[in-house]
Amino acid sequence: MHPSVGAGARLEIDIERKTFRTASGEMLEVLRDLHIEVEENEFACVIGPSGCGKTTTLRVLLGLERDFEGGIRLPRADDPRVGVVFQEPLLLPWRTVEANVRLALPKALRDKNLDQLFSLLGLSTMRSFFPGELSLGLARRAAIARALAIEPNLLVLDEPFVSLDEATANQLRHMLAAAWSERPMTTLMVTHNLQEAILLADRIILLSPRPSRVAGVFVIRIPREMRSEQVRSDLLRSFREKFPDYR
Repeated sequence: MHPSVGAGARLEIDIERKTFRTASGEMLEVLRDLHIEVEENEFACVIGPSGCGKTTTLRVLLGLERDFEGGIRLPRADDPRVGVVFQEPLLLPWRTVEANVRLALPKALRDKNLDQLFSLLGLSTMRSFFPGELSLGLARRAAIARALAIEPNLLVLDEPFVSLDEATANQLRHMLAAAWSERPMTTLMVTHNLQEAILLADRIILLSPRPSRVAGVFVIRIPREMRSEQVRSDLLRSFREKFPDYR
């Protein structure tokens, strides 16, 4: 079935069951009774043990996995737009950074001024560069710019900072937070990094081992700009106390 079964004020993911057939022909149940809610303009992070189905959940949400039991309700909008950032930048090598970003723009935004977005993501001097001329960190910035340029109602990110060195990843986290603050949008991000989630999220959704379901939710009400190193350390301790089995 098509994942989108309606629209509401918030994102709702209801996956009753999602299975895969293994190479040996056996059926592997990945997700069962998984229910995720993300409020309008809320930033939510999904974490969980390796292989529990985090990326599969996003693929179901995006319609890339259609064989599942359940349904998806997207945030309400007359013309819903979904911005996506995958683990790999997926930039077209024969197009410049700006051309890659503009490629995703809907007709109504075709002539949009991107100066502020490129400036916010530190790409102003690289608009005419080709992907082969970029470091991985810069290519990730371009991929984020492409997702944000369409002014999405829903932003979906699948471990966007994976495989980056910590200094580069942390720089990009703060850039994403700044861009989100400029224009809040309903956001769902998968990450394996709990400290990353504590820095960025309003809500952390913990998934259980396979077959995955929501094991718990950790809500953060402290504004991002007030999450100092000490505050993040306190939040991390509170999370560990609430979910002592998560490693």
